[in-house]
Amino acid sequence: MGYRWVVLSVGALAQGTNAAVFLGLPAISPQLQQHFSLTLPQVGLLLGAVNLGTMIALVPWGVVADRRGERLVMTIGGVGAASCLLAVALGNAWIAGLALLGTGLFGASVNAASGRAVMSWFSRESRGLAMGVRQTATPLGAALTAAVLPGIAISAGIPTAFVVLAGVTAFVALAVALLVREPPGAIRAGTDHGLVLRDPRLLRLSLASGLLVVPQFTATALLVPLLHGHRGMSVTAAAAVFAVAQLLGGAGRLAVGVWSDRARSRIGPLKIVSVLTASGFVLVAALDQAPLPLLIAVLVPTSLCALCWNGLAVTEAGELAPEGRSATAIAMQNSANYLSAAVTPFVASFVAVHVAWPAAMLLAAVAAVAARVLLQPWRSLRASSPQNSRSVS
Repeated sequence: MGYRWVVLSVGALAQGTNAAVFLGLPAISPQLQQHFSLTLPQVGLLLGAVNLGTMIALVPWGVVADRRGERLVMTIGGVGAASCLLAVALGNAWIAGLALLGTGLFGASVNAASGRAVMSWFSRESRGLAMGVRQTATPLGAALTAAVLPGIAISAGIPTAFVVLAGVTAFVALAVALLVREPPGAIRAGTDHGLVLRDPRLLRLSLASGLLVVPQFTATALLVPLLHGHRGMSVTAAAAVFAVAQLLGGAGRLAVGVWSDRARSRIGPLKIVSVLTASGFVLVAALDQAPLPLLIAVLVPTSLCALCWNGLAVTEAGELAPEGRSATAIAMQNSANYLSAAVTPFVASFVAVHVAWPAAMLLAAVAAVAARVLLQPWRSLRASSPQNSRSVS
């Protein structure tokens, strides 16, 4: 096995560990509410601090990664995130909020830096699969945390749960420090990153990605309430459907990565996935009162489409960047995703409750159509770029 797969494995592990915090913590919301004596909206604000910190820090970490390398960035970020998680275990609600903000600020280092490692070590012909592996670590890390962390929080308490998260995060930071390095001849960026951030293609891709997060997080946030609260399915059965959709979405990230490698295009498959996602949500809206088996038969593949596209957009962002600046470009693209992820659950839930459930589904479809329109005039200039011809084993 080439060393590049070691780098990818460690980067994926770091990505999954980061996801354990920003996607896995909602699984212990009831315990957080009880431990800190908070209302449910206050717990939402507490958990939102992680996403806020991540969104703020993504681009600065990307710039540093391009200038100093991914090992330094992910090691510092991991140690900082672990320290902040320990502070959550030791503090009150206010300290916990600030510490989770800090966790997001430090944890954001992983998003851009691990993507840079993929761009550096893998050639264009295999990046789709490699980035798919990296992106699949996100739902898997969240799923594992949701399965394990509530038991720890219930049996040993919230402080112990955060000590465990801190320990795992510190272990991964050590693995990064020991195992991750840049390939021979890797190019470090200079000080001018403004050209990357002003690239109209990157800006359009970032906006399209942010729009595609709307159906993604609509599926994530509303699938269980739709099936349980709106259609009367048991919580256990609805959660099982949610789990199946998440697992299929993770597998879909690998599949579309391979597809994009064979098609020698990221945007082509991304356009098709956008259309399939929009069509699926239109069908879900139309089948709102259909028999449950029929609704589920449409809802699950629609969720799969909504969840599977991320690696395509991340890879395209990295390939758009000049040599040595892929982390900055990936961070820019990710910032739009986190902004949309912070807003979508509230907006989609509000529309579902105060307007109609089909309206929330149609809102997701409209966002996917808008993303497809933004990608329509796309012209790729990747073929002649050194960034896209590098091959390291």
